[in-house]
Amino acid sequence: MTVRFSCKPAPLAIADVLLTAARAEAQQSMSDVLSFLVTNRSIATDDFVRDEQAAIATRDTISKLLVLELSWLPSSSGGGFTYRLEPALGTVIRSSDSFGPLFTQRALVSGQGRASFGVSYSTTTFENIDGRSLRDGTLVSTASVFRGETVPFDIETVSLRIRSDTMTLNGTVGITDRFDVSAGIPFVRVTLQGERIDTYRGRQLVQATGSGSASGLGDVILRGRYNVLLVGASGFAVGGEVRLPTGREEDLLGAGRASFTPRFVGSYEHDRVGVHGEVGYTFRGVSDALSYAGAVTAVAAPRLTLVGELLGRRLNGVGQLEETTLAHPRLAGVDTIRLTSSGDAADRLVAVAGFKWNVASTWLLTANVLRPLTDVGLNAEWVPSVTFDYWFR
Repeated sequence: MTVRFSCKPAPLAIADVLLTAARAEAQQSMSDVLSFLVTNRSIATDDFVRDEQAAIATRDTISKLLVLELSWLPSSSGGGFTYRLEPALGTVIRSSDSFGPLFTQRALVSGQGRASFGVSYSTTTFENIDGRSLRDGTLVSTASVFRGETVPFDIETVSLRIRSDTMTLNGTVGITDRFDVSAGIPFVRVTLQGERIDTYRGRQLVQATGSGSASGLGDVILRGRYNVLLVGASGFAVGGEVRLPTGREEDLLGAGRASFTPRFVGSYEHDRVGVHGEVGYTFRGVSDALSYAGAVTAVAAPRLTLVGELLGRRLNGVGQLEETTLAHPRLAGVDTIRLTSSGDAADRLVAVAGFKWNVASTWLLTANVLRPLTDVGLNAEWVPSVTFDYWFR
């Protein structure tokens, strides 16, 4: 991991900024980089307590949303090849011609003694947070405005360039014809660059810049899935997922605590088309969250399945960024605008399109792209990912 800080203080705040920079240079985590960029605000509001509370709330919200994104995707649904014993033939055959959804679970399990190993890669460049651009320098941190006017005479903005690259090792093993287990081991790299700029009556001055990167093991995923009812390739299953706190919380690679998500899964497959859905609830993670997903699969050719999905989450306790306006305690006719965070629940929805292609033998190539449909949370315009799986027959 590397971390760099620099600071260019405003003439009226030299001592304060230099002291802030000196403390920051001694710290070495990604959380410190983000904290340095977000919490050290220079506009004189004469209300240090509110300044600090708002800045800390903003920093914590950005950190939580980043960790949530890293923990949510990529996450393969498993079950590309599914098998069952055909009594009339006395042999094992494919349970479905479809290779299944991308991220949504399906009721079919792998089959007893069947196993797979895969590697997935995803890259994300985050563009906005809660509908506010991260990269163009318009994210207001603090501002002073004359009451009745719309344009602040003193405004401090923050720009952040955040990128994550994740490689995940996936494995699935069928314990019985109705029960399988799987695991995902993610390796994550996060990079962050940013700057804080103060604009006073049209004159811009860089207050601080910071950059850092961290890489390592993310939070390991363990899953189990049990088929309760099976009619052909359709049915109902229950499952659960545990995320272990193996990623470094201070470097935003993990949540810092274990979480558990029970899930209920339903599938209907007829001829070449399938419909799949699931619902789950996460306990003790970064946020307690209701998750839901739906997928439509179509067998376009014997070796190719096309997939469209909708993935949703209702997040509790993370908060959303918002601007608050309060009267300046000493300057009559002046209001202070602060970026802070509310504690409201938020709904996030993502669309996914992709395919699963049986390249050769039991090698399966999966490629897909994600597109956020809401402004909630930390978002990229597009998130591509690719996965290679090999299934042992």
